[in-house]
Amino acid sequence: MTKRIYSVPYFLWILFFVVIPLVMLFWKSLFDLNGHFTLDNYIQYFSSGTYLMMTWNSVLYALIITVVTLLISYPVAFVLTKLKMKQFWLMLIILPTWVNLLLKAYAFIGIFGKYGSVNNFLNFLGLGRTQILFTDMSFILVASYISIPFMVLPIFNALNDLDDNLVHASSDLGASRFQTFSKVIWPLSLNGVRAGVQAVFIPSLSLFMLTRLIGGNKVITLGTAVEEHFLTTQNWGMGSTIAVVLVVAMLVVMRLTKERRN
Repeated sequence: MTKRIYSVPYFLWILFFVVIPLVMLFWKSLFDLNGHFTLDNYIQYFSSGTYLMMTWNSVLYALIITVVTLLISYPVAFVLTKLKMKQFWLMLIILPTWVNLLLKAYAFIGIFGKYGSVNNFLNFLGLGRTQILFTDMSFILVASYISIPFMVLPIFNALNDLDDNLVHASSDLGASRFQTFSKVIWPLSLNGVRAGVQAVFIPSLSLFMLTRLIGGNKVITLGTAVEEHFLTTQNWGMGSTIAVVLVVAMLVVMRLTKERRN
């Protein structure tokens, strides 16, 4: 009985801040600009080349950001587990998450701008100034930088919980370092990798602020489209439709990357 009482706040939170908003979002997606009940929003979405291209761009950018983040975060997490003051170094990696996202975005505008630090350094080397800001590359770099802590933390936890005796046993049985990594370390850390992929890929699907500030509206994603429909065109029905598609895509990703238990 006590457990049921303690679970009431949790279920109330889920009801008011998850279930009801999602139901309202789906309900709103069934109405057009004139308030008429219709399925035209979904028909338009799945028959429009523009929206399908936005969907492809969102998935592609999210995938690139996730891969870049994983390639950086896995070695970092692995090295952290071998350090004496690993909790301290982990805290330094997580520390940037305490800074507001908008502040970090404006900081990178200064760094990548025409007269920013990077261009000043290139000019000092005699290479001249180049357009770094408002490009796909700058958007991917900034998004990956912001996502790194969310990938490092679950991978670090998985690697830190790894039994060293298994690694030593693999070496004693004649396995090379590559074989030990591919047959022992990597499989046993996959749950951490899956959690990291969820934490990075899912938010990356709906990025919109970085596409504005860093991508300069040259990077168009579904998150940008949702913002446009809600704040500019006032077509809340279409904006809700795109948001519903994003929610479904996120659920699919969560299903594909859910934790496997032996």
